[in-house]
Amino acid sequence: MARVLIHVEGQTEEAFVNEVLAAHLYGYGYAKVSARLIGNARQRDRRGGIRSWSAVRKDILRHLKEDADCLSTTMVDFYALPHTGDGAWPGRARAVHLAFRDRALAVEGALLADIRDEMGAGFETRRFLPYVVMHEFEGLLFSDTTRFAQGIGRADLVPALAAIREQFASPEEINDSPQTAPSKRVVELVPGYEKPLMGTLAVLEIGLEAIRRECPLFRAWIERLEQWPQ
Repeated sequence: MARVLIHVEGQTEEAFVNEVLAAHLYGYGYAKVSARLIGNARQRDRRGGIRSWSAVRKDILRHLKEDADCLSTTMVDFYALPHTGDGAWPGRARAVHLAFRDRALAVEGALLADIRDEMGAGFETRRFLPYVVMHEFEGLLFSDTTRFAQGIGRADLVPALAAIREQFASPEEINDSPQTAPSKRVVELVPGYEKPLMGTLAVLEIGLEAIRRECPLFRAWIERLEQWPQ
């Protein structure tokens, strides 16, 4: 039976997998859908950002080798990926200079190439499906700004959230500078915004279909997950 393990960056993404995505994927033939926090995220200072690729790579390789019949995928924020030094993620430094539509694909392609090289010639590449969220998980929440506001108990913020969303062709394009990244925009409106709690409440309110409808890169990932058991 088909199984998928989703390597996630934080507790909000973990809750999304367990409380929203899993129920959807079980309808496509999966026997098990689970999330694994990259590098024991609960035990590290989240202000330090995501772990180095070398550490995450070990987690992914270990899983692929231990369970030869399972799909391994990722759900990590482009904005948070280290791009310099020993901890840099493949393709991340180059991707920032590319057109928006090519950035996630560049990183995902580099990650797949690195895992494929390590696993060897006999590795079935369809078993590893890297997915990079553009630019952050909070960006996906702008798929439905009314439900976003309702989910965090701030219905008064609908106009402000909608004004941000209307500046971009899709929620995934809300940009990634230290001042204008999706999470920074949310914190400016909601001082004390708690991502694990409020992000989870928001995504439960918004639902999967609204996100996949508004976010092309996210939709492509979901469609590949749906097709994998076939």
